[in-house]
Amino acid sequence: MVKSSSPSGSIIIFAYLVVYIVWGSTFFFIEKALHAFPPFVLGSIRFIIAGSLLMLYCWMKGYKIYIKKAVKDAALVGFLLLFIDMAAIIWSEQFISSAIVSILSAATAIWFIILDKPKWKENFSSIPTLLGLILGFLGVVMLFAEQIFGPEANAGNSDKKLTAMIVMTLGTIGWTVGSLISKYSKNSEKKKLNDSDAPQEPEEDLNVMVKTAWQMVVAGTAFTTVALLNGEYRDFEFSSVPTEYWGAMIYLALMGSILAFSCYIFLLQVRPATEVSTYAYVNPIVALILVHFFTDHIVSRMQIIGLAVVLFSVLLMNWNLYRDSDIIRNYKRRRKIRKLRHMAPKSSIPRIVEVAEFIQKKTKKPKDSQKSTDTKADKNKGPKNFDQEFYD
Repeated sequence: MVKSSSPSGSIIIFAYLVVYIVWGSTFFFIEKALHAFPPFVLGSIRFIIAGSLLMLYCWMKGYKIYIKKAVKDAALVGFLLLFIDMAAIIWSEQFISSAIVSILSAATAIWFIILDKPKWKENFSSIPTLLGLILGFLGVVMLFAEQIFGPEANAGNSDKKLTAMIVMTLGTIGWTVGSLISKYSKNSEKKKLNDSDAPQEPEEDLNVMVKTAWQMVVAGTAFTTVALLNGEYRDFEFSSVPTEYWGAMIYLALMGSILAFSCYIFLLQVRPATEVSTYAYVNPIVALILVHFFTDHIVSRMQIIGLAVVLFSVLLMNWNLYRDSDIIRNYKRRRKIRKLRHMAPKSSIPRIVEVAEFIQKKTKKPKDSQKSTDTKADKNKGPKNFDQEFYD
């Protein structure tokens, strides 16, 4: 008997739980770590640890570590995605709840619709996308209003909260710009190769884990530079940090940056990207629950409504992707079979099921064969970079 090479259901469920819960909890652990670490020192230590360990793992696996152009691209993406966005998240959580930060982070989909110029025609001609965009802005406005005029607001810190939310919004724009640069630079390279008359060998590239390690190292270096220049490291004493906050730091570096990301990459290899993207809906809910039970912040009704509005807007903005996904197609197919079973004579039911299953196998076979070929060809390359996978 030949053993199936596909991962078991329990492994896939575990990977989803890690991506859903661990990534959602990182917002809470950042807020916790800020009790002992200055913001840029926190980012510096987290990404230096995570980047160094991930790079060591890649070296031990035998992956190629350095290709000049690939490292240059990874550095730019790492600066925009990990430094700009994470700096905004960490700095903002000094003044506003990690739940609010997680909801604003989920609203990043708004900026993809607005800033992805080549897709303007497609996006702005879609009614669900336009409705999602309007609802997304409404949800963000509700959160701004709640923080400025809500139960936790007072004359002493409302200005700081407003500034923090603006900084957080700018950070999500930085994440969007970095993702779009990564996407279109790859597309441009592919187009040049396709347009060239002379046959060319595919350009050598780094494994996705190596690229991510470089992104983390670049982000850690940027955080360290800022922490040195603004005096955070000068005034920081490692020995004064209580053990529980070092625990939060280790959790962020190992669980948040390495384990959760590895599970994310694994899921992209074995599950549809639209299904994996559901983490964006779960992470803010996890953050909100942790804030409610383990911090002094008030989780107001307006925050819950704002979360619901933002998540529904994200669903609408991604509606075209979900509508065309394998999950929806399979669901429609099952409904048709149930309808045929109800309408057909009893004796014809086995034949209907047999034909339906034969058609499904026939349509899947070329896809599986191609996937197997691609897997062998790209064994050393790994999957696309994670921001590429979502916004192609």
